[in-house]
Amino acid sequence: MAVKKAVSTALVTSREPEPAREAHIVRRSKEDDCPIRGVLDRIGDKWSFLLVLKLAKRPYRFGELRREIDDISQRMLTQTLRNLQRDGLVARTVFPTTPPSVEYSLTDLGYSLLEPMRALVAWAESHYDTIKAARIKFDFVLDSSQEKSELTVNA
Repeated sequence: MAVKKAVSTALVTSREPEPAREAHIVRRSKEDDCPIRGVLDRIGDKWSFLLVLKLAKRPYRFGELRREIDDISQRMLTQTLRNLQRDGLVARTVFPTTPPSVEYSLTDLGYSLLEPMRALVAWAESHYDTIKAARIKFDFVLDSSQEKSELTVNA
């Protein structure tokens, strides 16, 4: 009879004396296979892009960001700010007030992202009419082909 032994590779602990003992979580993700994809996924998502552009103007408190970006939920704002902070693009500063106030600002790395982001925004603005026309044409062709399919099915 074989005894199954549970092995966890996610938690690695040091062998140091008690006070200095730390636990480190080792994460393996799709970013390990393609690091560029992970970076582009982060900066290319809807909320990260908007937050970086917003924080380029000045530091903001959480509530201010929540009011400035109407459609974002509190949960999504929290998650996006954490992810940007994790990637080193956003700094979180806690001020010792009652209640504590927290301010978010871009780091130097975050500011370095602004030039390519602005170039992308400029490209989108200059090509908007062409893209809009392509979408209308695509939708018309799609609608026409669906109508033909329905006529064939109903005949």
